[in-house]
Amino acid sequence: MSRAAIVGSAAWGTALGIILARNGIWTKIWARNEEAADKLNQARENVVYLPGPRFPTRLTATASLEEAMDKADMVILAVPSSTMRLNIGRVKDYLSDTTLVVSATKGLEVETGKRMSQIIAEELDPRLHPNICVLSGPNIAHEAAQGLLSVTVVAARDAAVAERAKQLVNSNQFYVFTSTDIVGVELGGAMKNVITLGVGMVDGLGNGSNAKAALIIRGLSEAIVLGTTFGANPLTFIGLSGLGDLVVTSFSPLSRNYYVGKELAKGRSVEDITHSMPHVAEGVSTAQAAWQLGQRAGLSLPIVDKIYKVLYEGLDVRKAASELVEYPADGESLEVTKLLRFLLDYLRVRWYQPGSFPPEQLDSEDRAG
Repeated sequence: MSRAAIVGSAAWGTALGIILARNGIWTKIWARNEEAADKLNQARENVVYLPGPRFPTRLTATASLEEAMDKADMVILAVPSSTMRLNIGRVKDYLSDTTLVVSATKGLEVETGKRMSQIIAEELDPRLHPNICVLSGPNIAHEAAQGLLSVTVVAARDAAVAERAKQLVNSNQFYVFTSTDIVGVELGGAMKNVITLGVGMVDGLGNGSNAKAALIIRGLSEAIVLGTTFGANPLTFIGLSGLGDLVVTSFSPLSRNYYVGKELAKGRSVEDITHSMPHVAEGVSTAQAAWQLGQRAGLSLPIVDKIYKVLYEGLDVRKAASELVEYPADGESLEVTKLLRFLLDYLRVRWYQPGSFPPEQLDSEDRAG
């Protein structure tokens, strides 16, 4: 019988625990202390972070890391990006040569700009690096935990490793695609949080659907520019873990980053907003990390720049919101123009050849259908 451990007892970690347990996998959520573990086990739901969805029989919580990690075939880290390095350091000594290590965190480390899989790799023995996976997609935790139809992407360096992870997580309610583009899947998830902050600002000021659509597509262009600079496949960003995730968080009232953007438009400070939230809005810290990455790489990322300046330099939200959807006088930036041409060339070469598919690979039976 397969076993899994969840590091992170907030909404997304709990939802993934519920999904795995429904699949018949014995799953342990590692809680921060005995009191927190007891509350989860007694209530059979996460009253604080994910009220409503009930725990299946095979899902329990424990304050013992050793117990949680015992014989785990998969360890999912669903923790804030700011604590990823600390948490992988805690669990690394419990990992076997075959344990899948899955990051379900959508953010970047502020101090270094590194992706979560890079942080995990730095903390693990190199022999374990092939087991590192990332999970990202248009996934609202509450919907996934309720069993509403959801789709996600699992990426790993080796397609066979991604397939192993898929077999544990995949179900009729939570369908998993696989990819080998770890960079694209991670940066798509991280960047959508930043862009959604801007979407919330634009919506909060009553700018309407036209402005919202413009911001979404231009923000996606900046995500592609940043991602391809660091080796991502551009097609990943128009898939589930890129555009798909950006769309759901831009329109769902359950999106934390959208909420922060709307509250900023009301004149509240970012400190006041984030301190009043039980959840972490990853876009706030990731905006700083993405801005720093863009600066170091010499990239033109005007939307990221405006959002960063609102959060960290006191730029007026109304001024920023109007500038977020403005085009330069000479049209789109040179980087985006080049990128669109590259995409068109890539599509012509790849999608019209038999047996060629986008990064999110379909199963053989899906291809046949």
